[in-house]
Amino acid sequence: MHTGTPWDTVLLVCYYTCFLIVSLYGVHRLVMLYLFFRYRHRKPRSSGPPGGDWPRVTVQLPIYNERFVVRRLLESIAALDYPRDRLDVQVLDDSTDSTTQIAEDCVRRLRAQGLDVSLVRRPNRNGYKAGALQNGLATAKGEFIAIFDADFLPAPEFLRVVLPHFSDCKVGMVQVRWDHVNRGYSLLTRLQSVLLDGHLAVESPARFFSGRFFNFNGTAGVWRRQTIEDAGGWQHDTLTEDLDLSYRAQLRGWKFIFLSDHVCPAELPVEMNAFKTQQHRWTKGAVETALKLLPTVWRAQIPFLIKLEATVHLTSNFAYLLMVLVCLLLWPVIQVREDGGYSIPAWIDLLMFVFATLSVIAFYAIGQQQVTKDWVKRLQYIPLMMSLGIGLCINNGKAVLEALLGRKSSFVRTPKVGVEQRGDRLLGRYSSLGGVAVTAAELMFAAYYAAVAADCILSGNYLTIPFVLLFLFGFSYVGGLSLWSLLRRSAVVSESTAQSGDGVEVPVTQ
Repeated sequence: MHTGTPWDTVLLVCYYTCFLIVSLYGVHRLVMLYLFFRYRHRKPRSSGPPGGDWPRVTVQLPIYNERFVVRRLLESIAALDYPRDRLDVQVLDDSTDSTTQIAEDCVRRLRAQGLDVSLVRRPNRNGYKAGALQNGLATAKGEFIAIFDADFLPAPEFLRVVLPHFSDCKVGMVQVRWDHVNRGYSLLTRLQSVLLDGHLAVESPARFFSGRFFNFNGTAGVWRRQTIEDAGGWQHDTLTEDLDLSYRAQLRGWKFIFLSDHVCPAELPVEMNAFKTQQHRWTKGAVETALKLLPTVWRAQIPFLIKLEATVHLTSNFAYLLMVLVCLLLWPVIQVREDGGYSIPAWIDLLMFVFATLSVIAFYAIGQQQVTKDWVKRLQYIPLMMSLGIGLCINNGKAVLEALLGRKSSFVRTPKVGVEQRGDRLLGRYSSLGGVAVTAAELMFAAYYAAVAADCILSGNYLTIPFVLLFLFGFSYVGGLSLWSLLRRSAVVSESTAQSGDGVEVPVTQ
């Protein structure tokens, strides 16, 4: 029997309901691991160029204020080992700074070297990246469209590796795995790499191998032009135009291929507010896509298990909003369980621990095992990566709430700074204007969990302390680095203006 009040009961029900749903998303990670290991022998096979000869390919490079990396990008594209008479390049430039001049100079030089490359400018940024891609498609010459963001560096053999997988006329898109040129630059980039490796080395292959839906990741992939047009083209009513088009195309019956063994390196954000901006956009866009397409998914003539997995995939970011509630309720729940006389069966806590915590550890550990031989050394970053995920829950939970409320926002691209190794000098910065309110909330949660940790120590509740420390580190790390970025902002603006003469981009505040 318990002696708690009705409000104590309500508190426990709310807490365990939120934690149960978060745990179910943890179960989904275990399902992905199961599918990965069961079907990983189904490696894609290529059988030569589609149609027996190398087809015409258009490379699209959507850029917006990328003055630190645009030259590097164009040099890597110029090095592609592909017949020059079958290749054209579109630099889809919506920039408002010196990027345009740098791009014009590079385009002029590459044209003189025999590359069919053009600079495509629009009078406005309508539709943002999706609008730029759709606008470029109108004048693209290729039957296949390769897309690279400004920070990606495809290997010379990229097109020769990817194009043969289109020999099946039903294949509409081929995506390669990302690598990270600046993985070791800082703790933040190391943690991001662990996070992305789980998605790109386990989750995407598992979906592909098992016949589930998976998505083009916005870059480092090739589309059949007919697929884009058949699925309705690039649309900008969500912030994740890549996820949106991927689902529309697969619902039309097109097949996608994921190449785990071929990688395309790219740059990870080196600054916390830039990373949070990226996460906010990805999270909000995924929820917008879920709201837009899930009714179509459930009406489609596809197997029930594929519908179910697609639903979990598109709604997985709801876990961030639930985690905010879990974070708020954890301390009161500790107090109620200690003082209210409630007896929660140990097996409930054990199951939730397994599904919400051990599932995450296993998922990301296998991700590291798939991408590097020294993966055991990288396991040390998984607890910190989990803390980072907790620290992001306010930023990303806000994104989920905005999407649910139908609040539209502009496409804020992730600033790139052209660094690759620890110790590289930053050529300059774009200002990443983080949300002041979000940062304040993160710091308040950090103070809150410092008090929780102190209370656990004083009350002798030592088993809870390791978990409380995960929350404390996550909010302190995310909030602290965000605050540091905000304090540096005025100095960054002054420095960048002095160096470039054209100011810095100031994204819309989250």
